Amino acid sequence: MGGAGQAPTDSGANTAPTTSDDQAASAGSAGARRMGAAQPAGQAAAAAPAASTPLLANAAPSGRAGTPGPAGAATPVKPERPWVKPALIIGGLVVVAALVVLGARWLRTLEGVQEFIATYDGHASQPQTAPVGIPGWLGWQHFLNMFFIVLIIRTGLQVRTERKPPGYWTANKDSFFSPKGNAPKKVSLSQWLHQVLDVLWVLNGVIFIVLLFATGHWMRIVPTSWDIVPNMISGAIQYASLDWPAENGWVHYNALQVMAYFTTVFIAAPLAILSGLRFSTWWPERAERLNRLYPVEWARAVHFPVMLYFVAFTIVHVFLVFFTGALANLNHMYTSRDVVDWWGLVIFLVSLAVIAAAWFLTKPMFTTPIAARMGKVSK
Repeated sequence: MGGAGQAPTDSGANTAPTTSDDQAASAGSAGARRMGAAQPAGQAAAAAPAASTPLLANAAPSGRAGTPGPAGAATPVKPERPWVKPALIIGGLVVVAALVVLGARWLRTLEGVQEFIATYDGHASQPQTAPVGIPGWLGWQHFLNMFFIVLIIRTGLQVRTERKPPGYWTANKDSFFSPKGNAPKKVSLSQWLHQVLDVLWVLNGVIFIVLLFATGHWMRIVPTSWDIVPNMISGAIQYASLDWPAENGWVHYNALQVMAYFTTVFIAAPLAILSGLRFSTWWPERAERLNRLYPVEWARAVHFPVMLYFVAFTIVHVFLVFFTGALANLNHMYTSRDVVDWWGLVIFLVSLAVIAAAWFLTKPMFTTPIAARMGKVSK
C-alpha cells in the first residue's frame, strides 16, 4: 500500500506547484504509510480512505455534488427547478383564456351572432309550474353537500397519493362495512374515512333527491325543452366574452347553470358512487362473474376524472357566485331570502370555518379512536 499511495504524490510534484491542500494530502499519505508500517494490514487499510477524503471533497464544486469529466474535472449537476412546469402550465392556461375571450368578443361583433343572442338570451324555458325561490331545506342541503364534497376530495387524494398510510383498518366480520359473506378487508385509515364520508354524502343526497321531486324543484335543474341547446351556446359566448347574461337565480337559472346542476346531480354523483363502490369494502371479491363484467380498471378510469369534475365545478361555481352579485347570491343560498345584505356572507364565512375545523379533525390522531370502534386498527 505504501508504494501505491506514493505514486500520485510524486506525479503531482512533477506537474504543478505544491499547494497547501497538496501538502495536507501528502502529510496524510505519509501518516498512513507510517501507520501501515506500525499497525496490522487490516487497520492500515481502514485508515487509507480517511486519508484520501480531502482529495475527493476537492474534486467537486463547493456545496454541490458533481460528476467527474473525461479529464477528471467535475461537471456541476443542473439545479432542479420544480416551479418551471407549473409556471408553464399556468402561463399556457392564461394564454388560452385570453384567446377565448378575444375570440368570443370578436364573434359578438358579427351581425348573425348578435341576432342569435337576441333570439336566445341564454335562459331556457321551464314549466310554468316551476317553483320560485330557494327553500330553507335546499340551503341546508347546499351547505352539507359542500361540506362532504370538500372532505371527500381531500381524503380521496390522500388515498391516491399516500405511500405509507398512518395505519390500517379492518372491518368487523358481518358488520355494516363488511356484509355477510364477505371476508373483512384491510384498508388504510384514509380509505376508511373516505368511505365513511361517502356514506354520509350518499345519505344526504338521497334526502336531497326525495325533497327535490316532492317539492317540484326538480323542474329548475332538469332540462325540459330542446331550446336549452341554443341557449347554452348563447350563454357560453356571453360568459366567454366577459359580458355575462343577466339573471336572477331566485326565479330562473340560465341554460348553462341548469345543465351544470343536472350533470352534477344526475350524472357525476351516480358515477362517483358506482365507481367508488368497486373499491369499497362492500364489493364481493369472490363474485368472479361480476368482477369480469365490471373490472376494477373501469372504475379507476371513471373515479378520478369525476373527482376532477367536482373540483372544476366547485371552482367555477364559487367564482361566479362572487362575480355575479355576491351578497344576493349568498343570501339565496344560505338564508333563503331574495335580499341584498351581509347575512348571507356572514353565514358563508361561518360555514367555511366549520369546514376548516372538520379538515383539521380528519387527522389520524382524531379519527383513529372512531375507527377503532368500527373495526380493528393496526399499524
